[in-house]
Amino acid sequence: MLIKIVYGLAVLLALLGFVLLDRALAQSAPNAATEEIATFDSRFSALTDALPGPAQLPAPQQPQPAASEPPEHATQVPAEPFALDATPVTEGEVLDKWNDLAASLRSEAEILARCRADAADCPAAAKKFLDIISDGRAHEGRARLGVINRAINLAIRPTSDLAQWGVADRWSAPLATLESGRGDCEDYAIAKYVALREAGVAEGDQRLIIVHDLKSGDDHAVVAAHVEGKWFMLDNRHMVLTEDSTPAPVVPLFAVDTTGVRQFTTSVADAHRLPAPAQIAAVPSAIKR
Repeated sequence: MLIKIVYGLAVLLALLGFVLLDRALAQSAPNAATEEIATFDSRFSALTDALPGPAQLPAPQQPQPAASEPPEHATQVPAEPFALDATPVTEGEVLDKWNDLAASLRSEAEILARCRADAADCPAAAKKFLDIISDGRAHEGRARLGVINRAINLAIRPTSDLAQWGVADRWSAPLATLESGRGDCEDYAIAKYVALREAGVAEGDQRLIIVHDLKSGDDHAVVAAHVEGKWFMLDNRHMVLTEDSTPAPVVPLFAVDTTGVRQFTTSVADAHRLPAPAQIAAVPSAIKR
C-alpha cells in the first residue's frame, strides 16, 4: 500500500514539473519574439538611415551646354586699313587737334538732337547735314558710303585753311564746315566720318586716315570705312570709292577714331610697293586738300 502511495506522488511531481516547464516556456516565447522584432526593426532602421532621404538624394546631372560659338555674323573689329600695324600715339600735333575737335563734335551733336526733336528751330547747315545722313541711312553697305561721299564732296568748296581762316591747319566740325560751305581735305573727312556714324556705320568700322602723298609731297586726309569685308577710301578728290589694296602713291601715316590716334608702322612704304622718301616725318605737315 505504501509503495502505491509513493509511486502516485512521484507521478504527480513529474506532471507538476512538466506543467511548470510548459508555463515557463510559454512566458519566454513572447519575449523572444519581441526581441526578434526589435532586432529586425533596429536593423531596418539602420539600413534606411544609411540611405539618403529625398533631400539628400544627389541632384540629377543636367546636360552641360556645348561651348557657345560666336554667331556667324558676329561683329568683329577689323584689322587696320592697308593691313598694317599701328601703335597708339600719346602726344603730338594730330592727337592735340583731334582732342580739340572733340568738344566741337559734342556741341554739334546736341544741335542735331534738338533738330530731330524740333525741325522748325534748326539751323540751315544742320538741316542740310541731316538730309545727307538720311540719304545715307536709306542705303546699305558700299552704296551708303558712295551716297555720303558724293553728297559731302558736292556740299563743300575746296578752300585751304590759310585762305579761309588765316592759319596753316585747322580741323573744323561738320556744321561749321557746311555753314561756310568751304573746307580742305580734313574738313571733308571729318564731315564724312560723322555722317557715316550717324547713318549707322559702326564706330569700329571707320577711321579718319592721314596719308602722305608722294606725288605732291603734301599730307592728305580721307575716311576709311569697312563694309563687305573690305576697307574703302572716301576721298574729296574722287567720287568713286577705292579699296585700300588699290596701289596709290601715298604712305599712310595716322589712323584716327573715337579710341584715339594710332601711327602706322614704317613698313607702310613696302606695303604700297612704293619707296617712301627718307624725309617723311612722323608728324604730318599742314594737311592739304
